[in-house]
Amino acid sequence: MAAPVANGVPVEENAVEIHQALAEQTNEEQKRPQFGTRFLTDPRQVFQHNAWDNVEWSEEQEAAARRKVQEHSQPLPADKQEDYDSHADQYWNDFYTIHVNRFFKDRHWLFTEFPELAPKCRSHQSTLEGDEHPDQDKEREDISLQNGKFPGASSSYRILEVGCGVGNTVFPILKTNNDPGLFVYCCDFSSTAVELVKSNPEYDATRCHAFVHDLSDESAQYPIPEESLDVIILIFVLSALHPDKMQASICRLAQLLKPGGMLLLRDYGRYDMAQLRFKKGRCLSENFYARGDGTRVYFFTQDELHSWFCGAGLQKVQNLVDRRLQVNRGKQLTMYRVWVQCKYQKPHSEHKDSETRNSEEDQCES
Repeated sequence: MAAPVANGVPVEENAVEIHQALAEQTNEEQKRPQFGTRFLTDPRQVFQHNAWDNVEWSEEQEAAARRKVQEHSQPLPADKQEDYDSHADQYWNDFYTIHVNRFFKDRHWLFTEFPELAPKCRSHQSTLEGDEHPDQDKEREDISLQNGKFPGASSSYRILEVGCGVGNTVFPILKTNNDPGLFVYCCDFSSTAVELVKSNPEYDATRCHAFVHDLSDESAQYPIPEESLDVIILIFVLSALHPDKMQASICRLAQLLKPGGMLLLRDYGRYDMAQLRFKKGRCLSENFYARGDGTRVYFFTQDELHSWFCGAGLQKVQNLVDRRLQVNRGKQLTMYRVWVQCKYQKPHSEHKDSETRNSEEDQCES
């Protein structure tokens, strides 16, 4: 959802460019190893390839990025901010109505970065030491089924993608993971996006359930019981929420995970080129912006995400910054991307001491 920056200088914002750039990003990553292995050791060779991995920023480059953000950090008036908030669903519906699925490609890199989504994914679940409790998992499965039928109730491995868009994560999972016990749930704030998923010829209601859901609405109910999910996926979606609603939203998702279940996230990092290209009149609050099409985006730090996930009672498995230099060799342009990738796991109940539970409750109530 971002557009290029020419030699570090932001260009005029355009909604089509924003989403097309994200599609190009996923296309570049389709077959690369996890986090990439192409390193730029000689700056003179920068235009030899389309992208370079794990690019280190100099102190001067980070300071320049910080100054650029501060220059355009004056927030919009309260009435303008309220308009973006109250019409958020309309802005996303308009986007999908206009663009349908032209600017999104299937994210085949998912199975490199997140092997939990691939076949035999159960082997990746017990990442935290001492978290293998098959008897307890079976007991909780029986409890869930006793509470009444729900879509995918008879399945043995359940995945939920929040913010599914037109299905560019869901359909690759269904194609690649042939586990007969797999069931995939997917939801989006946009009813237009959900209808596009359901109308896709690859949509199979026996293996997938798509529904409209507002992640930021604490009172909105999910069509699945608590402690019923093995994996929850958040790919460039948490950043669309107002920062004040992120902690409560993560807490609610954590309640849906089974003990040992995993929450996977990939999203925009602080000083990504998409942030640096915003001009004055787009800032809603610190590091939170409105795009030209009315959709919103926040840019994270690792520490923020760690605090929110731990506040929901989850334990860190992975929290990394992925810095990449993308190159347009034809136009001789360089584009610095920054993404944050996280994996956090729900511990088994006996691993939670009273202090951890109290901290979780305080965070979720705040």
